[in-house]
Amino acid sequence: MNVEWHKWVKRTATVLTVFWLATPLQVWPSYAAEKVTVFAAASLKNAIDDVAAAWKADTGKDVTASYAASSALAKQIESGAPADIFISADLDWMDYLAEKKLINEATRKSLLGNSIVLVAPKDNAEPVEIKKGLDLSKLIGDGRLAMGAVDTVPAGKYGKAALESLGIWPSVESRIAGAESVRAALLLVSRGEAPYGIVYKTDAAADKEVAIVGTFPEDSHKPIVYPIAVLADSKNADAISLLDYIKSDKAVPLFEKQGFTVLK
Repeated sequence: MNVEWHKWVKRTATVLTVFWLATPLQVWPSYAAEKVTVFAAASLKNAIDDVAAAWKADTGKDVTASYAASSALAKQIESGAPADIFISADLDWMDYLAEKKLINEATRKSLLGNSIVLVAPKDNAEPVEIKKGLDLSKLIGDGRLAMGAVDTVPAGKYGKAALESLGIWPSVESRIAGAESVRAALLLVSRGEAPYGIVYKTDAAADKEVAIVGTFPEDSHKPIVYPIAVLADSKNADAISLLDYIKSDKAVPLFEKQGFTVLK
């Protein structure tokens, strides 16, 4: 090599070194910390937002959360949507992904319990005794009963099962306002667009514009269980750590604050 070549190499190395030292770490993707992405049932929004804030306070790391009906999230995961953790509002949609080998079975756990309630706008919240023989159709009047879509949305499936168990379903089947998620059903009642709705107890607690007027008997539907798991394709080193944090004693009061039962 000639002298000019050596000078060029030395100058280039110096420039690259200065550029490296002066460049913020986040510009270098391979060195930047990647956020953990959580797909969670819509009814978990308040609780997971609180957990994510606590996780960041403890670790300095961010969480990206996406909320929708468990059915929609499971289908997105099946289609290749990038996510690290899935929390479903029922066992069926977690089982659906498990059958397709899309979750890490070793990380799966039944995390939370919930209950379903009948809600009404707070200005029209007379108590309702939910039992066999209840004339819910008369209560609804000319309006509709807001629920999650009864074939896909977990809250809608639980609600339909409860109404069938109590012999109420035939009288209201044609009066259902099916929504894309339990939070969407809640919004219909909150806005006064539906006189009554069936939602989770935790959702009712999150909206000051509605009131719980009755609680469905636990034996009128399958136990409400929220399972959690890391997805099989997750490459994020923090996914397991966040999962452990969500299952830890630190997260318990954050879930209980929203009305969930933490399963041990």
